Amino acid sequence: MTTLKIKNMVCDRCIMTVQDVLEELGYEVDSVSLGKAEVSEEIDGAAKLTEIDSKLQDKGFELIKKNNEALVEDIKSALIDYLTYLENKDNPVKVSEYLAEKLHHNYSYLSNRFSNYENTTIEQHIIQLKIERVKELLTYEEMTLSEIAYKLNYSSVQYLSNQFKKVMGMTVTAFKKEETISRKSFDTV
Repeated sequence: MTTLKIKNMVCDRCIMTVQDVLEELGYEVDSVSLGKAEVSEEIDGAAKLTEIDSKLQDKGFELIKKNNEALVEDIKSALIDYLTYLENKDNPVKVSEYLAEKLHHNYSYLSNRFSNYENTTIEQHIIQLKIERVKELLTYEEMTLSEIAYKLNYSSVQYLSNQFKKVMGMTVTAFKKEETISRKSFDTV
């Protein structure tokens, strides 16, 4: 069996696309999840890996070749999972506990690796993800800001508003009035 670490996977469609690419190349796919795919056979040789990487790049993905890069991508995938977890739990654990449990490393180690490789902190990255999610929820116009704050585990609407303004450089009200809403996909955060 071979485990492939893959960059830029952020959603269920990404999982299906990666699975399709690997199957089109003739591999028996055991599983695909955010950031990785497992195929039944051993993939040995640079030519095969280059072919896989090329096909994945055509779809916006990329094979991860370095251990630190793989760990950082695992952290990013886990943070996207954490955002979903956060939205579905009444009393969620802290991000540090979630990452340590999910990635089987202590948080300090993960934090240092992430900061050294990304030039930002895990905390700043999760804030960016949360703000992108807030922007998404605001564009749907189905929830109040108070409901969004509760859903994303902010301590108050004021805290969410302040963080939004700090990150976006505008208030939530100004954002809602924008004619063209600028959002980023999670893989570009």
